[in-house]
Amino acid sequence: MLNFLIMWKEEDNKLKRSFTFGDFKEAFAFMTKVAAVVDEMDHHPFWTNTYNKVSIELNTHDAGNIVTEKDRKLATSIDQIFEQK
Repeated sequence: MLNFLIMWKEEDNKLKRSFTFGDFKEAFAFMTKVAAVVDEMDHHPFWTNTYNKVSIELNTHDAGNIVTEKDRKLATSIDQIFEQK
């Protein structure tokens, strides 16, 4: 859990993290893998991609736009995908 706290920053009722890749193709491949998990969980993040960087913000809209266990679970899944690169 300590590792999780270091990687994701809780700010403005959101969990935030940016990921950097070697190039756009790697970043897009990561987003594609994350998209499958997001769709399965039916929990869609706000995210952006610029060249080799993907930035993600998580919060739960139907809980009043706050960070919930659902966000932490998705963040853990995203971290696992990133570690597999």
